[in-house]
Amino acid sequence: MRDEPSLFSSGGFDSDGVLSEEGNTVSTETFPWSDDAPLAARMRPRSLDEFVGQKNLVGKEGPLFKLIESGRVPSLILWGPPGSGKTTLASLLAGRVEATFVGFSAVTDGIPRVREIIGEARTRKKSLNRGTVLFVDEIHRFNRAQQDALLPHVEQGVVTLIGATTENPSFEVVGPLLSRTRVLVLTALSEEDLAEICRRALNDEERGLRTRNLRIDEEALGRIALESDGDARRALNALETAADLVSAETDSSTIEVEHIEAALQHRFARYDKSGEQHYNLISALHKSIRGSDIDASLYWFARMLDAGEDPMYLARRLVRMAVEDVGLADPRALHLVVAAREAYQFLGSPEGDLALAEAVTYLALAPKSNAVYRAYNKALQMARDTSSVPVPLHIRNAPTQLMKDLEYGAGYKYDHDSENAVAHQTYLPDGVATDGWYLPHNRGWESEARRRLMEIRKAREGDEWET
Repeated sequence: MRDEPSLFSSGGFDSDGVLSEEGNTVSTETFPWSDDAPLAARMRPRSLDEFVGQKNLVGKEGPLFKLIESGRVPSLILWGPPGSGKTTLASLLAGRVEATFVGFSAVTDGIPRVREIIGEARTRKKSLNRGTVLFVDEIHRFNRAQQDALLPHVEQGVVTLIGATTENPSFEVVGPLLSRTRVLVLTALSEEDLAEICRRALNDEERGLRTRNLRIDEEALGRIALESDGDARRALNALETAADLVSAETDSSTIEVEHIEAALQHRFARYDKSGEQHYNLISALHKSIRGSDIDASLYWFARMLDAGEDPMYLARRLVRMAVEDVGLADPRALHLVVAAREAYQFLGSPEGDLALAEAVTYLALAPKSNAVYRAYNKALQMARDTSSVPVPLHIRNAPTQLMKDLEYGAGYKYDHDSENAVAHQTYLPDGVATDGWYLPHNRGWESEARRRLMEIRKAREGDEWET
């Protein structure tokens, strides 16, 4: 944080990544890198003075600032998108509590390695009275049993666990472990943050690109910041590739937009079809359609489709929206969405995408009603509460003489023999009371349904039919 005072003003780290009295930099033992390491690895912040972004966490009023000031760091889960600083913050925290930082990848390592780390941590605690910060990258990749294996060691204080994840911990971290950790949420870096990170890399002589004597066009810098999706690692990788392209040219020392475009190639959306981002985007699409915002509906639909979402999943969700949010306010909506689904199956992408986009637009434009949805939920709850109530005799089927003798069907009035085909009788069992679950809105076709319903209810009660 360039505009915040250092939180490590009392010292830095020694060769084991432990706080020392000689400075406030992280040693190469903590973040090892060589001259030929990628720029993103070389430029990893060595102190919070160098850290850019996440002011809500490391600013004076942020929880990390307060934790560090207290001198005690509890077990944490750092949840945020790629390149937002999770690993860096974990290591800086380890240094502050004078602990040994041990990195662990949930992708490449397993339980045997955990046992080794725990054994070493116990020895370190006993012989050196030094704690261990176990940093588990991509902790969501651990299955339930693997996460449970960490519990006793976290509870006993053998290790301080700092897990990093790009997925929602509520879904991906087991409850017992989640209850023993504090979740801190990191956000994607802003375009201003990414631009500042790139400027620092260009001007850093020790670890950056200063020795190449390169400059960057402001438009090119803006393009990196925009296209990197808040990911510092991606921004620095693109900057380094663009710098290599310029260095290969004998007549230029300026990184321009075309170099950035060549370095970035195609911008792939950060999207996991089974993760939280998937559910956030489909929620945004559903709510935009429900709110009749056509532009927002098409935007979220396009984002999901462009990110690689299964078009048939989107078609199924559109069918749900047609019945849940449009309902009988426009009965044609369901037919159109099902037709769009069939058109997509027939055409495939990209031609069929437009059929689904047409369905999105129609649903957003259509009058809305959730009357059927609400009525069904009320009926379902009543059905569950009265599941043992018998069917009234007069509407039971009587295919045998025994059933007729038991008065199955006795007293039933054939509706078609009644005026307007509505007989004066009830169809619900005794004890099942309703004040009218289906309450159509006065919108679209449901305004006609509302008039019809009122007439039917009067006829059921024995009143005259209105014409």
